[in-house]
Amino acid sequence: MQTSGFFDNAGAAIGDAIHVVVTFLRALFDNAFGAIHNFFDGLSRSLGINGSFLSIIVLIIGLWLLFSGVRALLRGSIIGAIVRVLIGLLVLGWVMV
Repeated sequence: MQTSGFFDNAGAAIGDAIHVVVTFLRALFDNAFGAIHNFFDGLSRSLGINGSFLSIIVLIIGLWLLFSGVRALLRGSIIGAIVRVLIGLLVLGWVMV
């Protein structure tokens, strides 16, 4: 026959509390990472690009170059704006093949 003492009950309570916290954090991160994965999956499908990490990084670089070109145009630097926009379009055209 097994006897339950104070330390047995305290260990079980602490173990149950840790289990609840770990289960909550696991569900939280599973949902967050699932949402991020679904977002990038939808983005890559709508753009017709591969959903790999490298393709997303190249997409971000291309968009950054376009944005930089528009900012240069607003500052009055026409040559810099044309160069940046053309490089940005080249990069985006390369990734969206």
